[in-house]
Amino acid sequence: MSNIAKAFEGGKAFIPFITCGDPDLDTTAACVRAAAANGADLIELGIPFSDPTAEGPVIQSANERALAGGVTTDKIFDLVRDLRRDVVVPMVFMTYANVVFSYGAEKFISTCAEIGIDGLILPDLPYEEKEEFLPQCHKYGVDLISLIAPTSESRIAVIAEEAEGFIYVVSSLGVTGTRSEIKTDLKSIVDAVRRASRVPCAIGFGISAPEQAEKMAAVADGAIVGSAIIKIIAKYGKDAPKYVGEYVKSMKEAVRRAD
Repeated sequence: MSNIAKAFEGGKAFIPFITCGDPDLDTTAACVRAAAANGADLIELGIPFSDPTAEGPVIQSANERALAGGVTTDKIFDLVRDLRRDVVVPMVFMTYANVVFSYGAEKFISTCAEIGIDGLILPDLPYEEKEEFLPQCHKYGVDLISLIAPTSESRIAVIAEEAEGFIYVVSSLGVTGTRSEIKTDLKSIVDAVRRASRVPCAIGFGISAPEQAEKMAAVADGAIVGSAIIKIIAKYGKDAPKYVGEYVKSMKEAVRRAD
C-alpha cells in the first residue's frame, strides 16, 4: 500500500502546501512541524522554480524569495532528511518537470525515496508524457501524482485508472490563488474519478477559508491549501510557524466536519 494512503485512513484529509526556503529553510522546517502537529494529514513541499507556470502571484513571489535566498534542490533534500527525524506524516514534493530533468531523474527520484518523500506532483507534466519519469518512480516506490482539471473531460477516466497515491483535482481554471467562490461542478468530476479509480482524490486551487475546505472535503476525500498559507508566511516571516499551526488546526477542524 502506498504510504500516501495513510493520509486518508482517518477520514477527510487536510493537505497544506509550503514553499521550501521562503523566507528561509529554518522557517520552512518550523512551519512543516507546526502543520504536522496541528493535524495536517499530508504535506506538500514546493521546490522553487524560476518559471512556476501553475502558480499565481502569491506562490510565484514565494518562489522568487526562496531562490534569491540561495535555496537549492540539495539543500531541500537535507531539509527533508532533518524533518524525517520526527515528522511522520506523508510528504510529497510539488515542483516542475525541468527541476527533476535537470537534476537527473534517476538521481532525483532515488534521493526522494532515500529521504522519505512519498510522492511527486509535476503540474506541467501531461499525462501523455508521464513515461518520462514513471519508470523511475515505480523503481524507487515514489508515487507520481496525477492532476485532473475541469478541462480533462473525456480524459478523466483514463487518467484516474492509472493514478497512484492520490488524485489532485484542480478546482477551477487558471493558476493557484485564493478565490472568493468556486463555481466548477466538482461533484461530477469526482464522480467520474470514482467510477474509474479507488485512489483517494483531494481538491486544490482557490481554497482559503474553513467553509470552502469543508465544502470541498464533502465532495472529495480532502482539501489542499497553498496560497493562503504562503500569505501567512509572507506576513509573519520567521514568526510564521505559530500562525501556520493555528491556520492548519482550523482547516483540519473544517474538513473533519465534512465527515
